[in-house]
Amino acid sequence: MLAIFHDMVEKTMEVFMDDFSVFVNSFKNCLSSLDKMLQRCEDTNLSLNWEKSHFMVKEGIVLGHKISKNRIEVDKAKIDVIAKLPHPTTVKGIRSFLGHAGFYRRFIQDFSKISQPMTHLLEKNTPFVLSEGCIQAFQTLKKKLTEAPILISPN
Repeated sequence: MLAIFHDMVEKTMEVFMDDFSVFVNSFKNCLSSLDKMLQRCEDTNLSLNWEKSHFMVKEGIVLGHKISKNRIEVDKAKIDVIAKLPHPTTVKGIRSFLGHAGFYRRFIQDFSKISQPMTHLLEKNTPFVLSEGCIQAFQTLKKKLTEAPILISPN
């Protein structure tokens, strides 16, 4: 994907693995960028999944974030899933939760400090004892993940 759109990346589009988003500041530029992107897809035999494609929208879900002109928010569907999570009871559960929560770590102040009791359980030769501190760390991270409506204002 990067090779196909190399001259457009960071100017009018972002690419992440097999997903991409085209962004512009006006309707005219949108039409121009859309035309260029679709022509490039045709020229390189890149097929799009039309059911997953959205064109000319002012906001959309990208990699678990709701992106709009003025802000970036966590996708509400993700918040509902996180809110219903029970605390992990295994090393695998701790690793999985921290992996998913870590995706948003740049938006959670003191993420490393808060998650330390859980992270400690992932260290080699550490017996798995789910302390009150671990449960509290889980609840704190869960609360911070579900209560932060606006993550950042895009620049």
